[in-house]
Amino acid sequence: MNRAFNRKKDKSWMHTPEALAKHFIPYNAKFLGHTEVDQPKGTEVVKDAVRKLKFQRHIKKSEGQKIPKVELQISIYGVKILDPKSKEVQHNCQLHRISFCADDKTDKRIFTFICKDSESNKHLCYVFDSEKCAEEITLTIGQAFDLAYKKFLESGGKDVETRKQIGGLQKRIQDLEAENSELKKQLQVLEEQLMIAQVPPGSSMSSKTPTDIFDMVPFSPMTPLVPLPASNGSAPQPPAKPTEISKDLFGAEPFDPFTCGAADFPPDIQSKLDEMQEGFKMGLTVEGTVFSLDPLEGRC
Repeated sequence: MNRAFNRKKDKSWMHTPEALAKHFIPYNAKFLGHTEVDQPKGTEVVKDAVRKLKFQRHIKKSEGQKIPKVELQISIYGVKILDPKSKEVQHNCQLHRISFCADDKTDKRIFTFICKDSESNKHLCYVFDSEKCAEEITLTIGQAFDLAYKKFLESGGKDVETRKQIGGLQKRIQDLEAENSELKKQLQVLEEQLMIAQVPPGSSMSSKTPTDIFDMVPFSPMTPLVPLPASNGSAPQPPAKPTEISKDLFGAEPFDPFTCGAADFPPDIQSKLDEMQEGFKMGLTVEGTVFSLDPLEGRC
């Protein structure tokens, strides 16, 4: 673990060990950004990074962009960079990956540290602007290193190894969760394709006969009544004809005025009807008044 800080050996620490070991020390600063560097430490290395990020920030400022403000949470476990309003963690720099930290003696507001990225294994230099606390923040990170190193010696290195294993397991869990989410999406697509393949062609496009408010098929005099097919799909059975015509209590067949014609009446009834018809044609005399069915002859 490299510890390189611009501080005097006899300078006392500013915070209690419990504050950094069990909690964290918060600071507010402006974040100029981070850039890749070739070396894990060195004053000239961070000076080049500061000049580069200041130039980039000057261009963005001329375009109307402001320097973003961040919150730093420093503890023996690392330095977290958060959004001051939402508290969302933007960067989590573990302490054992920080190899160099220093404040700029020419510009008292600037401080930096170099951290090795956990994914790309590249060395990144983080640059901050704090009007009053640049040196204090640098010393707080130095105190966190000192306490972490003492804890490392007391535990025989087991604590650092445990944190590394936990970090590796956490990353593995994130990868498995992402893989699980992707597999769920693929499974959903396959289920949808299987459902489409099981639907017979044309079944979903079959037209449905419109019904009225009582869920009955409306009657149309233009279309003949066709018996509907049975539920099992077989052809409907023709209506069965009665084998024996029922008779009334006088032994006569029932009279149906809608189906029977003139030739269907018995001879005696037919003759009576003929006589009545002739009588109506000739006219009836009632108390001396003649009525005629002929509209041209009928007068009162």
